[in-house]
Amino acid sequence: MKTKLLCATLFVTTSGLAHAQSSVTLYGLIDYGINYQSNSGGGRVIAGSSGIMQGSRWGFKGVEDLGGGLSAIFTLENGFDLGKGSSLQGGLEFGRQAFVGLSSASYGTLTLGRQYDSLVTFVETKMNSANYGGGTTSHPGDLDNLNNSKRINNSVKIATPTFRGLTLGAVYGLGGQAGDFSRNQIWSVGGSYDAGPFSLGAAYLNARNPNQSYFTSTPTDVSGTSLNNMTSSPIYSGYASAHSYQAIAAAAKYDVGNATVGLVYSNVQFKSLGDTSSGSDPLHLSGTAKFDTGEINLTYRWTPALFTEAVYSYTRGSGTGSIGTSQYNNVSLSLDYLLSKRTDVYVLGTTQFASGTDSTGQAARATINALTASSTNRQSFVQVGIRHKF
Repeated sequence: MKTKLLCATLFVTTSGLAHAQSSVTLYGLIDYGINYQSNSGGGRVIAGSSGIMQGSRWGFKGVEDLGGGLSAIFTLENGFDLGKGSSLQGGLEFGRQAFVGLSSASYGTLTLGRQYDSLVTFVETKMNSANYGGGTTSHPGDLDNLNNSKRINNSVKIATPTFRGLTLGAVYGLGGQAGDFSRNQIWSVGGSYDAGPFSLGAAYLNARNPNQSYFTSTPTDVSGTSLNNMTSSPIYSGYASAHSYQAIAAAAKYDVGNATVGLVYSNVQFKSLGDTSSGSDPLHLSGTAKFDTGEINLTYRWTPALFTEAVYSYTRGSGTGSIGTSQYNNVSLSLDYLLSKRTDVYVLGTTQFASGTDSTGQAARATINALTASSTNRQSFVQVGIRHKF
């Protein structure tokens, strides 16, 4: 009897230890608000919107201790529209993130799956505007992905351990095109540095056939198609025939008392236009379309529970050949109050002014990120919402 009791005790004890070395966490974020939009394709709109401040999501994270400082890790994350109860990212079950890999305190991490690129990992995370100002503070059409609207499928991602505040990383997305190894491939590199109140991040990304590889949740490997996935914004929808896309971005922020001041710069290029195997080309464009964006943002903490975020960004589009010029001025202001550590209420507003000629060859229209493009060169948006994290 004593032997059986001892065996049972050992079994329970060792089971508890094994359980303590592994964990699976359910987490999520729910964001919804009532909003007013001055111009949505020609008219004013009062409606409800999900995920403007932050995208609504739920997911699982898992860690298993393998010993010797090595752990197995995974993340499965779904994005959804709270108002409609539907999945986002093209209806994918885990469209935000889906990866598995290994993590070591000495050697860093290696993960495989559908993942964020280096622009998001090293630059977007240094932008207070992305965390407190909402998606409407993003640069027009989120053309530089600093609002993490795009992911890389079938990717390999590595990151070094942090050494004296410095972290480096890279992502490579396998193209998967039979007979053409480079088609649809995506790669990015970046790094960040943190030293007390100062933070800096920078990254570079290159995508082949971006219309079919980067600007869609479900990439296609079919060559010779006129399919255009880049339809969400007239700012770049006319550049679907780009043979490649590249983006360089950097962000820095500095804490001064109750305030955090941030600066952001990005350069985006849609290169070698006219590749009809990448996408449609109704204007028969050639050359390279370029966008330079500068941003300044300010976060001020009135109390531990009350925040204000002010953001201004200027984007200038230019290019070679028949490509015209365009300008976009985006001004945003938000007020956020924490009801608890997990729940907050907020009000945010954004106004955009556009001028010049956009990618479709028409007069540039205001196109606040996450909204339907305006029919004029101006657009305003106001939302009152609530956000809960679990």
